[in-house]
Amino acid sequence: MRKRNNSTTVLAYLRVSTEEQALSGLGLADQRAVVAAEAQRRGWDDVEYVTDDGYSAKSLARPGITHALDLLRAGKAGILVVSKLDRLSRSLLDFASLMATAEREGWQLVVLDMALDTTTASGELMASVMACFAQYERRLISARTSAALQQLKASGVRLGRPRVMAQEVTERIVSERHEGRTLAAIADGLNADGVPTARGGVRWYRSTVSAVLASVELDSVVA
Repeated sequence: MRKRNNSTTVLAYLRVSTEEQALSGLGLADQRAVVAAEAQRRGWDDVEYVTDDGYSAKSLARPGITHALDLLRAGKAGILVVSKLDRLSRSLLDFASLMATAEREGWQLVVLDMALDTTTASGELMASVMACFAQYERRLISARTSAALQQLKASGVRLGRPRVMAQEVTERIVSERHEGRTLAAIADGLNADGVPTARGGVRWYRSTVSAVLASVELDSVVA
């Protein structure tokens, strides 16, 4: 069952990708102005700004967004707002993972440039559509790498944990890691899709994903 986060604190996430932008304030000021205007319109009185200076959006391995997600998870904030989707993530899979995390933990996500607002019915519909596209992208990634992995097997390279983990799960983890997903994002995606672990567990963690990847690498070396 979805937990309810009743905190009225809003976290506004800002990001620029270069140190020059961080030092000059260019980009950050625009993002902050957009969020501030929306906060005034909605009557958000308690807004805290979290910034990642000089970080790419290729993955979620950034200190600012990590801190924001920790606050949301702990119930110290109830809404995460960004001015543009690309400030938060350039990966549809990572973004879908964030939406699944928000649903599971009971906080809301607002992306101003695309009218995605899970505090509203229409925004939840948009989030559902994006989640479907993310699932489609995930399957395409798996399909693109499946042939290469089969070729490796034909060449004598054995993938890890063949007797205890479904082959498609191993392939999915390997392919998503090759696409630049973080261990946490891969684990969240597996949890969101209800994929059991190798031992039949119901929850994946970063360490679980890391163990699968390590097993694949080890088997590739010794095969």
